Formats: sequence, structure tokens, C-alpha cells
Amino acid sequence: MLFLKCISLLLIWLILGQNTTGLVPCSATPTTFGDLRAANGQGQQRRRITSVQPPTGLQEWLKMFQSWSGPEKLLALDELIDSCEPTQVKHMMQVIEPQFQRDFISLLPKELALYVLSFLEPKDLLQAAQTCRYWRILAEDNLLWREKCKEEGIDEPLHIKRRKVIKPGFIHSPWKSAYIRQHRIDTNWRRGELKSPKVLKGHDDHVITCLQFCGNRIVSGSDDNTLKVWSAVTGKCLRTLVGHTGGVWSSQMRDNIIISGSTDRTLKVWNAETGECIHTLYGHTSTVRCMHLHEKRVVSGSRDATLRVWDIETGQCLHVLMGHVAAVRCVQYDGRRVVSGAYDFMVKVWDPETETCLHTLQGHTNRVYSLQFDGIHVVSGSLDTSIRVWDVETGNCIHTLTGHQSLTSGMELKDNILVSGNADSTVKIWDIKTGQCLQTLQGPNKHQSAVTCLQFNKNFVITSSDDGTVKLWDLKTGEFIRNLVTLESGGSGGVVWRIRASNTKLVCAVGSRNGTEETKLLVLDFDVDMK
Repeated sequence: MLFLKCISLLLIWLILGQNTTGLVPCSATPTTFGDLRAANGQGQQRRRITSVQPPTGLQEWLKMFQSWSGPEKLLALDELIDSCEPTQVKHMMQVIEPQFQRDFISLLPKELALYVLSFLEPKDLLQAAQTCRYWRILAEDNLLWREKCKEEGIDEPLHIKRRKVIKPGFIHSPWKSAYIRQHRIDTNWRRGELKSPKVLKGHDDHVITCLQFCGNRIVSGSDDNTLKVWSAVTGKCLRTLVGHTGGVWSSQMRDNIIISGSTDRTLKVWNAETGECIHTLYGHTSTVRCMHLHEKRVVSGSRDATLRVWDIETGQCLHVLMGHVAAVRCVQYDGRRVVSGAYDFMVKVWDPETETCLHTLQGHTNRVYSLQFDGIHVVSGSLDTSIRVWDVETGNCIHTLTGHQSLTSGMELKDNILVSGNADSTVKIWDIKTGQCLQTLQGPNKHQSAVTCLQFNKNFVITSSDDGTVKLWDLKTGEFIRNLVTLESGGSGGVVWRIRASNTKLVCAVGSRNGTEETKLLVLDFDVDMK
């Protein structure tokens, strides 16, 4: 199969010429099939049909064929092959195949050989590396694997431990190692052994209301008035952030800065390394229910129906956005525009610098609980069971996504793909450009209660629920893969409140409302050792 793929790629290049690549092969490089026969030392050797005379006009047809462009030649060959009987196609194969039984890749300049190999799938490249030493050198090319990583969304080589002894002839490609590592990590998520998670106990029997996870640091906020900073590596509580006089209901984190919002009507800015409260931000007159951090500014939304824009370095309130007539439940901020959703059934788009409401997005018939904003589209989820997609520039509703039966409490949007979790126990995957529902994550393994949280990447969707489980799904097919967490108390009070995932770790905030499950964090590790 690999051999046939390489032949196909080379034939395409021979027909099209190398104009599209900008590479000019050396004089010894075969540019026609006749050149290839000569390069193989077979010169005039070729099976010929001698029982009949050449048809009239053959030479003129060949000259015309040579005058055509590469795409025209391909079209002519396609039509010719379609017109042939099976015995005639077999004859062509008998003529062509022997010419490629020599290592034609070695006949090409390195740049062109790499160009041909770049069309292979990663698994075929790995197979090609086993052919011979020269193919291995080509198939291990670092830039070749960089492109494969880019196609898979692997931005940079992950840290690879240095080998103490490098064997003679060892070819090292950091990008290839990064690709293989990521493939193994994905395999671990799908079917690797589920080892016992790290258990991080804290917050007593209180509810964990918000959860952040970045790098090796986890931050949990609770209605016990505190936040806790944990090591995702050791599972130890590094420090407890004390200062709020009411429950913590919202938080954000970036680098060493943590921001929290509370029922005490304040926001606090903390140093995650020292646990010091850098600023206390006063201004709201009710619970700070939501916030969104962008660079050095954070926008907070409150049950007092206002939004405030703060400078986290100075602690100053820069702007106040007024216009909602009920509690603000969700907010998004991209550095230029603020989008807010509230219990007044409205979604508003703001220019924070002028404190102007640019658009009021009307259409929902009940409270707005969730928002996503990618700079172009606003997506809002409501208690009215619908999800609406809006154009942020015009304020027009582009699509109304229907199918859920209850409150859409959580959503995530990436590259026009929206995943929504609902209190009806289902999760749906949408294309917001078309408004089409691509998948509904259901079936015999679906959640049995409200979906509490979700997250997705290019391969997987991870969902948590009031039923005490965390489930892994295939993003493309919508198929259930497996349960990552199953609480023994699930179904009798055990709840997974929040989840946060990185490439290699999953953090779950679990507990109960009736004392059947201890409040704690679970940390599952899906990393691999590349020794």
C-alpha cells in the first residue's frame, strides 16, 4: 500500500512537472516515464505489441498530448483508462510496475523526495522509515514532521528527556517524537488503564463553585468563602486564599494572578505564588456572579444588573456598563467588546471604552445562562431551551438552535463547532455556520441527569453530570468511548460539579448536596513516558 501511494505521488509529479513546487531536479532526475526506464538501465527494453501496425494518427496524438498542460494530461489519462477493457489496463500495469521496483526515491533530489513523502499519512511515514537507511533519514526529517504536527494542532515539540546514551546512527526528530507522544496520549485517553486518581481534599462539606486549571496549578473556589491553590503534580494544597466574607462564586486565573468574585459584593486580585491579596475591588452592590479576564483587564457581572471593567494592576474601576434590568449571569470579553447575558432575557453587546450598548439581542423568552463569543459570533443559551447564534456586528440572529428540552447551562465554541450541555441530560454538537446539529451524545451510555460541565478538543468531548460520572465521547462520530469517573454515590447524591482538562490531565470537582460524597478534587493523569 505504501509503495503504491509513493508511485501515485511520483506519477502525478512526472505529469504535472515540478512547476508547482518551485524545485528544479538535477539532470539525472527522470521527468518522463521513458526517462525513468533509462534511469533503471532498461533503455529500449519494453514490452511492445508487434501483432498489429501502429494506428493511423498515433504520432499526431502523442504530439498533441505532449502539448497539453499537466491537468489536461491527467484528464486525458482518466478518460483513456475509463475507456479501456480490463485486459488493456492489465497490460498497462505490466508495463509500468517493473519500472518502479527500483528505489525511485533515491533518484530524486532530497527536496523533491521530501515533497513526495509529505503527502503520506504519519503512519505511512513510520512505515517508510523501516524501508532502508536512506528512506529512514528522509522519513525522520524534522521539518517534515513539523508539518504533520501542525496539521494535528501540535504547536511545538513537547519536552523530551535527553537519552543518556545515543546509539550510533540514531536519527533524532523532536517533532516526530512530539507527534508520537501526542498519539500515545490520545490512546491513553481512549483506552489506557484508569489508574487511581490523586485525591485533593478540602473545603470540608461545602460546594466547589468554580474551578481553574493552568499549567501545574489548580484553583478551586467554594461557598466556604475561600479559594485553594493546589499542585496538580503532587496533589498538595499550596495555600488557602482567605479574605472574602461571603461565598466565592466566580474566578479567573492567568499566570500568577487569580481573581475571585463573591457574594460579599467584591472582587479580589491574588498573587498565586504568595497567596497575598493584591487588590480588593469595591463597587458592585450585590453578588459578583461572573467575570472574564483579558490581559490586564477583567469584566465582572453582578446580580446588581451592572457590569464593571477593572484594571487588575491598579485595582481601579475603569468603566460601568448599565442597561440590564435583572441579574447579569454570564459575560465574555475579547479586549474590544463585552457581551453579557442576563435574567432579563437579553444579551447585550457593549463598547466598554464609551460605556455604550451597541446592540441588545432580543429573542430569548427566558433567562440567559450561558454565552460564547469568538469575536464574530455570539452564542447564547437560555432557560427557554433554545440556543441562539448572533452576528456581533449587526446584532442579527443568524440561527436558532433547537433540540434541547431544558436549560443550556454550559457551552464551548471553537472554530465554528459548538458543544452544548443541557439540564435534559444530553450534549449536542453544532455547526454554527449552518445551524446544523452534527451529533447528539446519547444512547444507552448517556448521562442520567443534568450535564454540569463540558470541555472539548479536536478529538474528544468530556462531560460531567449530576449523575456522578465523567464521560468521554468522540467529537467527530458522537460515539461514547468510556466513563473516566464513576462515583460510588452517583445516583444517590454524588455529583461532579466542575471539570477542567489539559492535554494530559483531568481535574474534577466532586461532592454531594446530601452528605453522600465528600467534597474533593480528583486528578487523573493520561501522560506518557517517552524514555
